[in-house]
Amino acid sequence: MTTNNIDLRTVNVTRYITPLREGGSLPALAEADDDFKYVLKFRGAGHGVKALIAELLGGEIARTLGLKVPELVFANLDEAFGRSEGDEEIQDLLKGSQGLNLALHFLSGALTFDPVVIAVDESLASKIVWLDAFITNIDRTVKNTNMLIWHKELWLIDHGATFYFHHSWDNWEKAAVSPFPYIKDHVLLPQASLVEKINEEMTALLSDEKLREITNLIPADWLNWEGAEIDAEEIREIYYQFLVLRRNNAINFVKQIQNARETLV
Repeated sequence: MTTNNIDLRTVNVTRYITPLREGGSLPALAEADDDFKYVLKFRGAGHGVKALIAELLGGEIARTLGLKVPELVFANLDEAFGRSEGDEEIQDLLKGSQGLNLALHFLSGALTFDPVVIAVDESLASKIVWLDAFITNIDRTVKNTNMLIWHKELWLIDHGATFYFHHSWDNWEKAAVSPFPYIKDHVLLPQASLVEKINEEMTALLSDEKLREITNLIPADWLNWEGAEIDAEEIREIYYQFLVLRRNNAINFVKQIQNARETLV
């Protein structure tokens, strides 16, 4: 577990290597000026900066809870980058993503987590299920586990589908105290028998100060939403208040997890 201050590095993308999968977000494997390879998430794709905010918040909350997440970095895409790209769709994506994006350190040689082959102990499973209920992650299922095995350890990736309340922005207070019924589809739910036991530990790690620190990481220009009736700092404050309110009402989703587990028996 870590209580250190969060300090994300900023890198400049130097080479687009290859898209990683089909789909609206089109993440890519890229290289930066620090000579490392990254999984690059683009502000010009899919749900735009909201997906990057979700990735940032979800990843750093997971890290705060002591879970393994690849290093997150801000990735700057220069105006001239991608002009020589032959694929028109990718060229448009790069052109629409100029400025600050988000990237995860590429775990070379990592294997996709297979729940049939790999056993996860009850404590770790409970922490991951608790995390995903807290950040309202709908995307860690049997069909798409979003977990990797690297150096014989379990790593969490791809939190872009979390905090889905921000796509409508309606009644965020209600969303914050919701029990999160989608947890019934979580790939690790059968092993998550210690959720109630670890709940106090999890909430204690997410202090007001730590949640403020995490939400302060969001770049200001990711919060200038077209058509928004509130300004950037008001949006940031809502993310912070959402997290505080959800932590304070964690018992709601803890009970939902326990109820969902009972249906598995």
